[in-house]
Amino acid sequence: MLEISQVARGLFRRRVMALAGLVALGLFVCSSLRHGLFKSTAMDLGFFDQAIYLISRGETPIVSFWGHHVLGGHGDYSLYLLAGFYRLWADVHWLLAIQGISLALGGVMVWALARQQGIGDGTATLLAVAFWAYPLVFNVNLFDFHPEVMAVPGLLAAVWLAREGGSVLGFTVLLLFVLGCKAVLSLTVAAMGIWWLLFENRRWKTGGRYGWLALGLGGVWFVWVTQVLIPTFRPDGVEALFRYGYLGDSLGEILLNLLVQPQLFWGKLVSMESLVYVGMVVLPVLWGLSWRRLAPLLGLLPTLGLNLLAEHPLQRTLEHQYGVPLLPFLFVAVVDAIAVRGGLWRKLGYRGVMLWCLVAFLLLANPNKLLRGFESLETWQATREAVALVPPQARVLTDNYLAPHLTHRPTLLLLGHPSPLPIDLETPDYVVLNGRHPWKATEALARDLILYFLQRPEFEVRYQRDEVFVFVRSDFDE
Repeated sequence: MLEISQVARGLFRRRVMALAGLVALGLFVCSSLRHGLFKSTAMDLGFFDQAIYLISRGETPIVSFWGHHVLGGHGDYSLYLLAGFYRLWADVHWLLAIQGISLALGGVMVWALARQQGIGDGTATLLAVAFWAYPLVFNVNLFDFHPEVMAVPGLLAAVWLAREGGSVLGFTVLLLFVLGCKAVLSLTVAAMGIWWLLFENRRWKTGGRYGWLALGLGGVWFVWVTQVLIPTFRPDGVEALFRYGYLGDSLGEILLNLLVQPQLFWGKLVSMESLVYVGMVVLPVLWGLSWRRLAPLLGLLPTLGLNLLAEHPLQRTLEHQYGVPLLPFLFVAVVDAIAVRGGLWRKLGYRGVMLWCLVAFLLLANPNKLLRGFESLETWQATREAVALVPPQARVLTDNYLAPHLTHRPTLLLLGHPSPLPIDLETPDYVVLNGRHPWKATEALARDLILYFLQRPEFEVRYQRDEVFVFVRSDFDE
């Protein structure tokens, strides 16, 4: 019987790893297809691609269409680790592959946490599949690239390691990697430390070292990155603060208003819009939550609070990267509930849970980011040929859709939105525009610029097909 049990466990391990491989491949294919259809964007795939490319070449990673050093954005020093892949082969598909693998590993770590809790292999595999079926996983994978996705398996691995009473050094390395994925994750790591000290310390009898370490690292990094690192590379300070302008003009003022004008916060937190967002977050896993095991949700409160308070409505959807830090703690809570036979899952059964996840996916996943790419197939070949004509040393002006295909150069300029910089018509050596299927926000501008460059004697038309144009400066030395 013991040998049969060991064989069964081995089969489930191989099964979950095989499923993870298929998930990673599927996610990579979807994001690569969107990119190949010229529907990925400068913000954020081109942003990180240009920065990592420049790092890999030993150049200062100033994102040319943003105007600052990449560390002035979110202090995401993990990008320097990714530059090693670009030294082997500079290609944006590294980022798409890493994102797919990270999300696949998230499911594997959910499985590992479930097995750690004594949950059977079959149920643990079901939980991994539920993680992969969570709508945000699919949606964020399609939305370009975001380093915080790499933090998901890192946070789950840190929880697993702490519960094992494992290496403090390993725990520290995991948290340092997580902190390097995005500045705001410092609040998540600090909240993780509070959760551990209040609820996990006695339960796992591993001592408070993990909690104090997470709280300390998160707190210190939050102060350092917001007050020193980001302002050093971007004098205007933390860029995301504009989304909380009604709460104050600076981080200090916002914290002060939290104490003296709490009504500013509660008015936003307690609203129908907030209730709808929380409902969307919880709905896909409601079957696996139990009021007796909600303590892990402490770890997601900073992210949830920031999303609810933001004036930026995209932070209250499951279609963008803003909800990514919710995932690890949401699924730790599910694992903990299942471990004590909580939640609705036993009444639903395996098929009921899978049906629930499928319905939630169909309701909240957004395949349109991929499907919209097929609308512009008529100009696909012309766009490929146009992009291929641009030499790597040229300074290029283009739009948000074409930018991720032209970022391997020091100077790439955008037509306007989403770039905060004014339109520069004098610097570029090449101008690449699709007049038939441009980026919607700059559609009229793109067509006006085609007429503008057709009339400028210092530019000549290098390529024209299906309303796709390549203009080159006459005196450009190729």
